[in-house]
Amino acid sequence: MTLNEPAAEADRVGARPMTPAAPHRHTEVVDVHLILRRGDGVLLARRANTGYGDGLWNLPSGHVEDGEDVRAAMIREAREEIGLHLTPADLRAEAVVQHRGPGEAPRMGWFFTAEYGAGGEPFNAEPHKCAELTWHTLTALPHDMVAYCREGLTSWRRGDRFTVHWQPDDTSIAYDPEHPTAAIPLGPR
Repeated sequence: MTLNEPAAEADRVGARPMTPAAPHRHTEVVDVHLILRRGDGVLLARRANTGYGDGLWNLPSGHVEDGEDVRAAMIREAREEIGLHLTPADLRAEAVVQHRGPGEAPRMGWFFTAEYGAGGEPFNAEPHKCAELTWHTLTALPHDMVAYCREGLTSWRRGDRFTVHWQPDDTSIAYDPEHPTAAIPLGPR
């Protein structure tokens, strides 16, 4: 370079070098699921009119909203879906499942337990999204469940606190007892 040639951008004193655009960062929806326990039973909700898993059993659940932590989201969802007024002391984080449903983007699910009686008596507070609420024993869960939800319960019962549950694209979102689970426990129990 001669004194009369313009300097390249990166060669100018004090200039920041040109860098490529930052790579796209991975993002996931974060879900919360309530394992409301009554003895050896858990409360399940039959999904309706949501466009996802309608007709299947699922735990009371929902998405974390902007500005919420997972515990605040679980408290809000329990109030909205089953009328419970839980406090942070009522909840215990039990399992985290990274899930990818068939043809879907990955999501992260936090599974919390609370004991029956905490926050009041549960009732169907969203009849437009829930056909019914019923108690099911943990040893005899219905087969017509959302596979992701069932895996969260199974992981919790096994003592697996962190699990990856990746479903192949050619499977259903419904639990299928004829096919082995796509779950991979991470770390010690």
